[in-house]
Amino acid sequence: MRAIRFRVYTGSCRETPLTPILKEFFVLPARRADWIERLAKLYTPVVADVLDKLGFRQQAMRADIRPLFPEARAVGYASTVQTVPARETAPACPYAGELAAVDDLQPDDVLVVSASDWSFWGELLSTAARYRGCRGVVIDGHTRDTRAIMEMGFPVFCRGIHPADSLGRLDVADHNIHITCGGVGIHPGDLILADHDGIVVVPQGIAEEALRLAEEKVSGENLVRKALQQGMSTTEAFKRYGIL
Repeated sequence: MRAIRFRVYTGSCRETPLTPILKEFFVLPARRADWIERLAKLYTPVVADVLDKLGFRQQAMRADIRPLFPEARAVGYASTVQTVPARETAPACPYAGELAAVDDLQPDDVLVVSASDWSFWGELLSTAARYRGCRGVVIDGHTRDTRAIMEMGFPVFCRGIHPADSLGRLDVADHNIHITCGGVGIHPGDLILADHDGIVVVPQGIAEEALRLAEEKVSGENLVRKALQQGMSTTEAFKRYGIL
């Protein structure tokens, strides 16, 4: 099931009824708490392998999106953000879309942000996101305030670090819509697993099957590891277990 959108008209960011703007609300797919618990026990290579097996071969993000610190790990449901170049350097409603996206975060979300060339993220947004139960952020772009974020231990995955603010450089066109991040198409509610090896996206429609196969593969890898530690050749191990 994908996110269902409906629209209402409301006031502008300054809440004046003379300048209405369009706001869009979403009914997101139902969430299963056990999916997050199960995914948290896995790691990106094994999930990427089973997605390949299921025919979903473009679910791993580009390799240039890296954890801000080696221990960073994020597991949760995608809450998506679409960025666009800013149309003006001094907007009447600064950060409006960015703040709305953060304020809409729910427990077990991972914020996923489309491509941009400036710093979308920082310490204060990390603080707000963590309070709302957000499990991390994946940005096809940059962050700043990196030392403070690392001291917090808040998981951020990004293409790089840049001190310049987003204000007047990028805007948020919408959030909780289909986006592309790191070369992967993502719908709100898809499952995100990010660790030191990279980021994989599990479409929600195949989540149960993908998790089951990944759990089975981990059990098989444990058998292979034990056999290799006992001296079995890699050729024989693959012939016997079909796992490498």
